[in-house]
Amino acid sequence: MRTSNQRMAHMRTPALVALMFLLAVTLLPAQKPENSEVAQLLLQAKEHAAELSRDADELESLTRSNASWQTHAEMLEQIRDHVNAMGRLVPKLIESRDSASPWQQQAIDRMVPLLKELAANTSAAIQHLSQNQARPTSGSYTEYLKENTETAHQLSDMISSFWRYGQTRAKLEHLEQKLEIASK
Repeated sequence: MRTSNQRMAHMRTPALVALMFLLAVTLLPAQKPENSEVAQLLLQAKEHAAELSRDADELESLTRSNASWQTHAEMLEQIRDHVNAMGRLVPKLIESRDSASPWQQQAIDRMVPLLKELAANTSAAIQHLSQNQARPTSGSYTEYLKENTETAHQLSDMISSFWRYGQTRAKLEHLEQKLEIASK
């Protein structure tokens, strides 16, 4: 059986936890607000990355069939188009980076190297295919496609995760305003 001191201590614990949470939230430094232009560019990148990921899966699956080199070339062209579309977003993202929120800056910083890797692998796969039309899946071609698929998934997952983080953060900020929780 609990003593009255134990019951009081037990009841104070949730109150202390809540108080500590509120103090932590109010003492956290204010973050730079989300840049709506960067958010729109990241949304476009997210959509391209999802398409790129699906196309990379489809192209890699062609290595396990007797698809013609023309079919491979068509799929590589689609992938190249997605990579190029994302590549056109990069200068805009880099230009807006300084005015972006910290999470947006991290998304930009992590996206660029993955996109460069995809561009290099896609170019190598295109070059290999143009030189080996009779045997499109010979040599290192399948390795280029495997790397592209893995990198495309990583890029898509990373951008989607940052996007969800931004959405969740916006909801939290909205709730803070609604509840009039002071933040510094």
